[in-house]
Amino acid sequence: MSTQVTLQTKLTILATALLAFSGILLETSMNVTFPELAQLFHLSLGTIQWLTTGYLLVVTIIMATTAFLLKRFALRNLFITAVAIFLIGDLFSGLAPNFTILLLGRLIQAAATGLAMPMMYQVIFTKVPQAKIGLYTGIASMVISLAPALGPTYGGLLSSLFSWREIFLWVLPIVIIGLVLGWAFIDIPAAGTNKHFDFGALFFLSCGLLAFVWAATQFGNLQSSLLTKFLPLLGGIAAFAVFVYLNQRGSSEVLSLNILKHLPVRLDALNYFILMFINIGISFVIPIYAEGVLKVTPLVAGLILLPGSIIGGFLAPVAGWIYDRFGAFVPIISGLVIVVISTALFGILQAVFTPLVMLLLFTSTRIGFNLAFSNTISNAHGNVPHEQSADVNSLFNMLQQYAGSLGTSILASIIALKQTTADSSTALIQQTYRGGHLDFMLLCGLALIALVAAIINYWEQKHHGTAL
Repeated sequence: MSTQVTLQTKLTILATALLAFSGILLETSMNVTFPELAQLFHLSLGTIQWLTTGYLLVVTIIMATTAFLLKRFALRNLFITAVAIFLIGDLFSGLAPNFTILLLGRLIQAAATGLAMPMMYQVIFTKVPQAKIGLYTGIASMVISLAPALGPTYGGLLSSLFSWREIFLWVLPIVIIGLVLGWAFIDIPAAGTNKHFDFGALFFLSCGLLAFVWAATQFGNLQSSLLTKFLPLLGGIAAFAVFVYLNQRGSSEVLSLNILKHLPVRLDALNYFILMFINIGISFVIPIYAEGVLKVTPLVAGLILLPGSIIGGFLAPVAGWIYDRFGAFVPIISGLVIVVISTALFGILQAVFTPLVMLLLFTSTRIGFNLAFSNTISNAHGNVPHEQSADVNSLFNMLQQYAGSLGTSILASIIALKQTTADSSTALIQQTYRGGHLDFMLLCGLALIALVAAIINYWEQKHHGTAL
């Protein structure tokens, strides 16, 4: 069996990667503009943050449909559709006269991003030989992990030099190049499925996802009652229960959950979720904290993330090579150890924070993240039959995006909850400091859970599994 990757496959991966990179870049690029937008539109941080939370939520919902879509439609048709949706959303966002139109544009654009990432992974897991899966999955991880961390730097630079509207203009050449490559080289037929799409199941899945995010935002609001806080949570649980019932009936399907019957896949899914929660979460908190406590400009706040983004991103293919050479758990466990230590230091060293200290800690966090992240989904693919590749892509990409949406809303709510009690500018700085500390400790706790899960997964596969 050949281990060579054809030029057409490489260009197909590049086309989908360019669209995915553009969409993910815009996920977090608006974070540094939140203080400016809050003043411009006369809205609170809790409302403005829906530009990111809502974006991630729509990406998550669309990703839930991609297992079905990749089986039903040719990849080239899906790709062209995604590009068209992206351009429409970009136009709405860049020309938005008010917050409502801006949010609408962001949500439209998010639908394109939700299609782009699973398409990129589908090309890799259907066209790349098994001997090079780790390397190419690492390249895909470089796109997914580099783009959201570069977003604040990209957004901070353009908003400082020009206007926040320029954020949506400068990304267009990347998308156009991707469109040209995709039109010319994507040639992957539909895999085929005898299932029908269950719109009812998708509706209840969407309600459940939205309910949990809404509940997270309400916990940061002192004015909301206990009923307002817990009712969305209970509603979300009920909606998910209905979704599972409808989805598993057998005659129709949104998302195959059968892959979760395998313990290693369940543990990998948990870690994939936690790692992206940490990645998006800390990329959200650092600019807000740096501007609110250290009083730096949006440009400096974004630049804090730049070295770690670049170093971590280019480490991802190396991590994939380590997977191909030594197996999944050498990079996964070592990466999670680094993430645990780094997130703990964010809390421990907070009193002596400077932009440089935050930069170094973020760089360390990203090194650990990129060692573990792509190898987690590669390991999951190694534990399911090849025909379930699209199911793994859809579920894992959905989980990692929802982790970002939930993480943004939870971490923003913690800071907002503290800021609500401030009655002066000095108190606001102090409360932002305390909210940031709680955020850092939460991220450290989640990293510890992921490390334990990885160790259990290693033990399980060593004694019962094959994909080590």
